[in-house]
Amino acid sequence: MSAPTTLFLIDDHTLLRRGLVALLSQQPDLRVVGEAGDAGAALRLLPAVQPDVILLDNHLPGVRGVDAIAGLREASPKSRVLMLTVSEDGADLATALRHGAQGYLLKTIDGDLLAEAVRRAARGEPVVSPEMMGKLVAAFQSHGAPEPAPEPQAAEAAPQLSPREEEVLREIARGASNKEIARQLSIAETTVKIHVQHILRKLGLSSRVQAAVYASDRMRAE
Repeated sequence: MSAPTTLFLIDDHTLLRRGLVALLSQQPDLRVVGEAGDAGAALRLLPAVQPDVILLDNHLPGVRGVDAIAGLREASPKSRVLMLTVSEDGADLATALRHGAQGYLLKTIDGDLLAEAVRRAARGEPVVSPEMMGKLVAAFQSHGAPEPAPEPQAAEAAPQLSPREEEVLREIARGASNKEIARQLSIAETTVKIHVQHILRKLGLSSRVQAAVYASDRMRAE
């Protein structure tokens, strides 16, 4: 059996932290190894535990979570930072991704979906709440993409996606995971992974976040 994914929680609400610990501890493959109520305490504790994933609130005493990301990643280089916040501000989302967050989730997320998002973040997959996808596109258009996406090729040489790849791309823009896409399209998860690889290569992109921005931007223009 593989080692559990380890987590560190940073939130100034003690009751919420306790609730998250109880919730996530129900998952046999997840283990909370530490918690803190502010960024300063987290910076002191993180070097000793080096968790796989840091769950970070944005509204913290003294410093916003998005502004603490760089320091947290320096204190625990192997950790993926996953924002878990009530903030639906598109600027916060863009800042978090630019500063190196692996994803951005709203606290309204279902418990099982949160656990799955943690697993995806630990695997290095970008995770953004579907409700925030439109704001991600708006932030991209106004301030530049968190991960700069190359301009598509000229129209006469525009990459052609297959009908199935178009379906997968629409699901990516919706924020769906590979497992969710496989279930929605009634295909194998391994097939979804292959389609995603082909989509990124054809569009000249390097991540699912870029693909989501590209697809959302295109749909808005249609």
